[in-house]
Amino acid sequence: MNIGWQEILLILLVVLLLFGAKRIPDLAKGLGKGIREFKKGLSEIESLPEEKRDKKPDDKKEEK
Repeated sequence: MNIGWQEILLILLVVLLLFGAKRIPDLAKGLGKGIREFKKGLSEIESLPEEKRDKKPDDKKEEK
């Protein structure tokens, strides 16, 4: 995928027209928070012991 500076400029212009200058910082902040939460969730999953990671939700009912 070869994207040049013209394409990036066009995409930014379309985003500016669709959302307006005032809403772009809010959208970027929300996107950053979403990415941060996603990475946090992935790291929590990776830190679980392997036997808990491999269990299905139905397996938890059998343990109780």
